[in-house]
Amino acid sequence: MAKRKKYTEGKILNSLVSLAFPIIMANVLQTAYQLIDTFWLGRLGANAVAAVSLSFPILFLVLALGGGLTLAGTVIVSQHKGAENQVKVNYASSQTVMVIFFISILLAAVGYFSAEPLMKIVGAGSEILKDSISYFQVSSFGFVFLFMFFVFQSLMRGIGNVYLPMFIILGTVFLNLVLDPLFIFGWGPIEGNGVAGAAIASVFTQGLSAVIGMVILFKGKRGIKIKFTHMRWDFPWVKKLFELGIPSSLDQSSRAAGMTFMIMLVTSFGSEVVAAYGVGARILSLVVVPALGFAIATTSLVGQNIGANKLKRAEKIGDLSNKIGFFGLTGIGVLLFIFAEPITAFFIPNDPTVIKNGALFIKIMAPSFGLLGVQQILNGVFNGAGFTQASMLISIFSLWIVRFPTAFMLSNKTDLGFEGIWWAFPISNFLAAILAFAYYKMGYWKLRVIKKRHEI
Repeated sequence: MAKRKKYTEGKILNSLVSLAFPIIMANVLQTAYQLIDTFWLGRLGANAVAAVSLSFPILFLVLALGGGLTLAGTVIVSQHKGAENQVKVNYASSQTVMVIFFISILLAAVGYFSAEPLMKIVGAGSEILKDSISYFQVSSFGFVFLFMFFVFQSLMRGIGNVYLPMFIILGTVFLNLVLDPLFIFGWGPIEGNGVAGAAIASVFTQGLSAVIGMVILFKGKRGIKIKFTHMRWDFPWVKKLFELGIPSSLDQSSRAAGMTFMIMLVTSFGSEVVAAYGVGARILSLVVVPALGFAIATTSLVGQNIGANKLKRAEKIGDLSNKIGFFGLTGIGVLLFIFAEPITAFFIPNDPTVIKNGALFIKIMAPSFGLLGVQQILNGVFNGAGFTQASMLISIFSLWIVRFPTAFMLSNKTDLGFEGIWWAFPISNFLAAILAFAYYKMGYWKLRVIKKRHEI
């Protein structure tokens, strides 16, 4: 087997790009699951799409709860990898898999039995209630598989092996493309299951990817070897995992809840404003993909270099990532500003009012995308240093202290009306980026590393 690349040496830019590219591609491929589901469900009708759409906010919240712990596994493993301590890499990985496995079983049980009340809470009408419940219940069965693959993906990212998860996701996306119509509409002896069929197809592909991931980890030929003997409950270690993971879970959960509240604010202005907001939100979600890719790569690189006691190199990684995030996303923002109208018209082709309002939203928001990149990248630095509380607090500040109150005040207490919601995005991006950058330059995250170097 070829010698693995060391991310604690060599050119930082090369390391960043080689890590970030497959992570970005994996994130893009994961969004393809939703696009494929939407495409085939659209052939059943609008109610089928609506039934699944209602599940997404709840599913995102569930994923956030476990996602924080998988990120904590990335941080711990990356630091042990940087220290070249393979024994601790394997032990930490085994413990992380064990903890996530039990949490996924708990979440699956809760999701299945609470499906009906949850769907009623989010507003499922009688015409889609049955389908939304069945979709969510089947999806709940897949939580175990989903989290097992997530933990595999996170551990691989922690040691810098980012291509393997990407190729597995690529394969399962193509498989899902075939299985979706098969389980939704049926064929031959296979009975069509309608909306629930989309969930069945996803659970099948999630199960396959989880099995592949676990087999790779148990075989130990890809940089990590997990063992059942290392999966006994180690309460001091598990406590550290939760101390790192819970702030990250709260960070992701607050984002999901914050966007839900923003949607509730938007709906008060009517369907045309909702449609315009929907286009802008979709553009924002696409822009966040490369930002998150570089942020996750930064987390892994910073963690490995801190583990190798190369704090100055870790800071140089943060500086370079910051510049890439700011200038790269600013460039994307400029292009989106220029082509705002045709982009909006692509999504909503025959409604001049929606095109006008959606384009205005993009034009107001786009120039601040570079600042959004700064915030995401610095979150990656803080996470890599094991300071996940900082990322959580910055996100809460951005969404709950600035964005939502600003959107409410400007849209309801000024003459801006719904345009006040649009302006809340660049304002919150600016203030959150300033806060994150100031905190980064203060260097408290480095002092924490020095103090806690021997604790993880």
